[in-house]
Amino acid sequence: MDKEAVQMMSFQLVAHVGEATAHFTEAIKFAREGDFEAVDREIKAGDAEIIEAHNSQTDLLRCEVTGEEIEFSLLLVHAQDHLMTTIVFERVAKELIEVYRELREVRDAK
Repeated sequence: MDKEAVQMMSFQLVAHVGEATAHFTEAIKFAREGDFEAVDREIKAGDAEIIEAHNSQTDLLRCEVTGEEIEFSLLLVHAQDHLMTTIVFERVAKELIEVYRELREVRDAK
């Protein structure tokens, strides 16, 4: 796979994880406001973007596993970094959202 193809796949990765991060950030905002229906929509949209990012990553891995030469790209390293960071952010966001849910339940019970 030539460098241009690797870079295009890298751009796809960055675009998808950027969208996912935006959705997870919005989900936290909605959780703070108590709008858990919006939270669920944003989490679902963010998860869909992560799946698309994983699909791009899997395409690259498949090429390498089958012996296709992959041109080194710093952009790919950057994209992989963003993917890993977004996956960690997703986990933290989901935990924080659960804290907001529990806090809302406690407040509503009073």
